[in-house]
Amino acid sequence: MNRSARAFWLRSPGHGEIRDLRLPDPADGEVVVRTLFSGVSRGTETLVFRGGVPASQHGVMRAPFQEGDFPGPVKYGYLNVGVVEEGPAELAGRTVFCLYPHQSRYVVPASAVTPVPDTVPAERAVLAGTVETAVNALWDAAPLVGDRIAVVGGGMVGCSVAALLARFPGARVQLVDADPGRAKIAEALGVGFAAPEDALGDCDLVVHASATEQGLARSLELLTVEGTVLELSWYGDRRVALPLGEAFHSRRLTIRSSQVGTVSPARRSSRGYADRLALALDLLADPALNALVTGESAFEELPEVMPRLASGDIPALCHRIAYGG
Repeated sequence: MNRSARAFWLRSPGHGEIRDLRLPDPADGEVVVRTLFSGVSRGTETLVFRGGVPASQHGVMRAPFQEGDFPGPVKYGYLNVGVVEEGPAELAGRTVFCLYPHQSRYVVPASAVTPVPDTVPAERAVLAGTVETAVNALWDAAPLVGDRIAVVGGGMVGCSVAALLARFPGARVQLVDADPGRAKIAEALGVGFAAPEDALGDCDLVVHASATEQGLARSLELLTVEGTVLELSWYGDRRVALPLGEAFHSRRLTIRSSQVGTVSPARRSSRGYADRLALALDLLADPALNALVTGESAFEELPEVMPRLASGDIPALCHRIAYGG
């Protein structure tokens, strides 16, 4: 079998390259996967690309199959869909999702891959890792039927949360973003849209995912009495100032963090990581989620594409990378 592979590495902050390598022979219980597509999650991966991971978070931010260390050289990424070329009979030939970096072929334990349901195209399955984040966030947030909800920040994570909330019975859901272009995505997902200054208030829950100080402050302003902001943003090495005077205490507001690295306490006793990821893949059967993939490039173009994603020259939610034959 073919043991050659190519991988994208961050050589140093702001500079990427593609490296050739030879794969080891798979051991018992391992699979060889040929990548079909990978996805660039613009928020987290471009922060890594810029070298913005604080030293205190180098361990926490490691991807499952990361090689090297922050700030570089490092091979980083976690949205990969491919076909099992070698492995146990029940997986051979299957399309699978894996939390693996941008690499054309790789060897991992069979337990590290999750079969993609037949109802989910491989092109859409690259969203599984981010939809999994949204699932965990809503386990943390525990919205109620009929809640008034705003999602502040129309990036990949925010839009994934909005997409799941669009199915929630009786909820008023509004995606809030400074970019008017996000209105079309909100419409495709089946939720309302507003610029920050026009957003509907009296929210029982605000999910914040803009990764900006202004967005978090506006999230607090949109809450009703005793409302909650669920904070999903990752700020890297940036400090954030908040207006915790004014009416923060008298209105008994709450800011709660959520992070996908652990299963939400609300479900930890009954669901594991594999259950959560399998659920995310099942949810991707909804074609409305195609709206979250906003562009595609060939794998060989990644060293030129990643700086443009990091600078915003290529506006993106999830930018899909295609590996060809």
